[in-house]
This record gives sequence, structure tokens and C-alpha cells, in this order.
Amino acid sequence: MRTRAILRTSAALWTAPVWVGIVVFYFFHALHLTRPYAELVDGPLWAPQQVHVALLYFYAFSYAIACGLAAWDGGRLKRDRVWELAPGRSRYRVAAVALAPSVAAGWLILLLPVAMRLVETRLVPTPASLLPLAMGMGIVCAYAVVGCALGHIAPPLIAAPLSAVAVFYAVAKTGAYSDPVWPRHVSGQLDTSAAFGEQFSASAVLVPFLFAAAPALAVAAWWAGDGRRPWRTAAPPAALAVMALCVRIASDWPVAGAPVTAGHAPARCTGSAPRVCMAKTGGAVEDLDTVGREIATSLRRLEAAGVDVTVPTTVTDSLLYERELTRPPSTGATWWLPLTAEADRPDGDLAGIRHAVLLHSVSFPCAFPTALVPGASADWIVNHDAAVLWAAYEVGAQKPYLAWRTAEYGQLANGGEVLAKVRERAAKGRALPTAGQRTAWFEQEQAKACRLVPEPPAGRS
Repeated sequence: MRTRAILRTSAALWTAPVWVGIVVFYFFHALHLTRPYAELVDGPLWAPQQVHVALLYFYAFSYAIACGLAAWDGGRLKRDRVWELAPGRSRYRVAAVALAPSVAAGWLILLLPVAMRLVETRLVPTPASLLPLAMGMGIVCAYAVVGCALGHIAPPLIAAPLSAVAVFYAVAKTGAYSDPVWPRHVSGQLDTSAAFGEQFSASAVLVPFLFAAAPALAVAAWWAGDGRRPWRTAAPPAALAVMALCVRIASDWPVAGAPVTAGHAPARCTGSAPRVCMAKTGGAVEDLDTVGREIATSLRRLEAAGVDVTVPTTVTDSLLYERELTRPPSTGATWWLPLTAEADRPDGDLAGIRHAVLLHSVSFPCAFPTALVPGASADWIVNHDAAVLWAAYEVGAQKPYLAWRTAEYGQLANGGEVLAKVRERAAKGRALPTAGQRTAWFEQEQAKACRLVPEPPAGRS
């Protein structure tokens, strides 16, 4: 059958205005509802993340359309008694030709939003960024096979709409599951977000694909195969085994936690001692030289003030590992700072970068509680924060530091008094006449803060 004749007789063609219109509407409405276009293109932009966002609304829709159209075309094959004709071609080839428009419709529903998203963000996709798209296209084929079989079992007028609605509901509803969690991960609708610098691992896309492909292959083997062939009988239990394996693997994944790998975003670096690196597609890399100078200047000012600073070898943009859980910890040689986030501020103020350098530079000869414990002494806070505030004034980071600490003081009953005392002590240190006296005062405040740290409860260290 010629291509033109296939398209003319397929339900995919005369229903195209409906599903294409829905794709276009959802793309320009839903995808830009929470993030306008101007904010989107400003960054940070990461191809795997944008491909995933573009597909999120269309997984269930593409599977439903493919299944419904295939059910209609499968029923048409049965109605036209195609299988009663002389077998000039294999049943698989005949079914593949008949289902091609249905599969193409499902593919277009996935391809259109991805293509439009990449065009508007001007991103060049990588093979890894297109893994979710490839997964979805594979699952579309699986649902088309199942739909074709349903069209042979029930009348097309019933099978087509009911199968489309059932598939859409089943896939879309999996996002509400938390116990058990595996339906979220095997449905073919990736509910795990890809942060900047992350890519979906092979298992994240293979598990849902195999979960859908296994029963589809079993259906194809049973429906189109020869009963004397042993694989026709073996196909259903084999499919159940594959699906059970997928369920077992996905059951170990947390909610919205399919496997991803981090640290794939490219960076651009400048300078030495420290070498400063920022994300290329973060939206602020053009300020790399300015950021590098700001970091170097802040370190020099702290050293000149008498702060014992260990200059790192590398200062790296934390955006490269946007998700904190996947980010390597900062060390003496490598610091992870929010360079893009602070450099991309609308007001152009780099105080946030100076603040981040400050917090990584000022150290104490003791450890402090990571959280305020009710009933435990918090007297150390005044001396600790006064010393850090004094250093913050040296690099011009006092505003972000005070804003951060003021929010923390809200946990204290006398937060206002603590803030006033911290300001008073820091001002006293800054008012000392010589640099040596100011440095000595800073070291004394550090020692006082350490003496006031409460002893940990018995049995804890």
C-alpha cells in the first residue's frame, strides 16, 4: 500500500488537528505558566533538563493517542478481512505498515514540544539529553502494538476511545503514588526532575521501556505467531518475568528519585590560585573575569586584616552540581560557591560572592552546634557572630551576612537583643586604632566563642 493511501485511510490524519492543537496549546500555556519566556532564556539552561520539562506534559498523551489510533486501525484491518487474504506478506509487516501513522502521531506529540523547547532556548541537544525522548518513542511503539490487538478483540468504536482514556489515566495517575512507589517509575512518565548538570541514567529510562515493551512483544508473538512455535507459548511468562524484574528494581528507588548522574555540565575557568570555574550555560559566564577578581580581592583583604586564610586551588560554581546531595563537599583545596546565582543578580551586586568567600575563609579553633538546641546555652553566638561580622566588614559582605544571621536569630526569644549585641561588639573591634589591635581583638573573640560552646550531652561527641 502506498504511503499516500495509508495516510488517507488512517485515523491519525483526520484527528491530527485535535492532537496537534492540544500539543501547541499546552506547550505555550502550561510550560510557560510558572516561568515566562524572558526568565526562561535568561538561564540557567541545560539541555537534559529542558528536554525533560518539555516532555513532562506529553508522555501520557502520546501513549494514549498511539494506543487509541492503533486500536482503530487494528479494528479496520479485521473489518476489511485483511488476514483472510493470501499471505503475500507476513502478518508483522502488514501490521507494521498499518500502524505506522499511529506510531508517527505518538512520536510527533513527543518530538514537537522538544523541538520547540530547544529552538526557543537555543540549546544543542546531546545524545544523553535525548534519552527520555527515545524512551517515550519506544513506549509509543509498545502501546501501538497493544492497541492494535485490542482493535481485533473489541469493536473499534469501543476499543479506540476506551483504550486511549484508560492509558492516559493509568499513566498520568502514577504521579500520585507513594506506596507502592514503583508505578511512578515504570509508567513511562519520568517524575524525577533533572537538575542542572544532571542526566538520566540508563536504568532510569530502560526500566519503564522494558516494562512496556515486554507485554507488547508477548502480545505480538501470541497474535501474529504460529502456534507450533515454542516462543509463542514462552512469550507471556517471559514478559511477566521482565515486568517483575522492572518492578523489583524500581521498588528500591525513592519517590521522584530515579537514578541520575551529576556533574556533566561544561565549565569555563580563569585565573590561578585560585582558579575560578563557572557553568558555561548558566547565564552569567560572561562575568567570569569579574567574579574571579572579586574572589581574589576578597581573599587578599581578609589576609591583610589578619584572618588566617587557606587560599584554595579551585573555586567552582555550585550550579555545576545544582542538587546539593550530589555535590562533592568543599575542601581546603576546592570550594563550591554559588557563583552563577550571585553573579546573575538583577542589581549586579557581588556582595553574595564576597559573603560566600567569607564563610569559607573564617574558621575557628573549635566546632559549634549546627542547630540551636532548646535549653542549651547559645551565649557563644554573640562572640562568634561578632568576629565574623567584623571580617564581613573587611570585605564588604556585611549586608548579606546580617540578613542571614537576623533570620537565624528568629529562633531565639531575645533575637533582637542578640543582633544589637553582635553589632555593638563588631563595632568595638572595628574602632580599635591599629591593624594589630583589630586582629588581636578578632582572635580574642574567636577564643571567647569557643570557651562558651556548651559541652555535648553525655554519650555524644
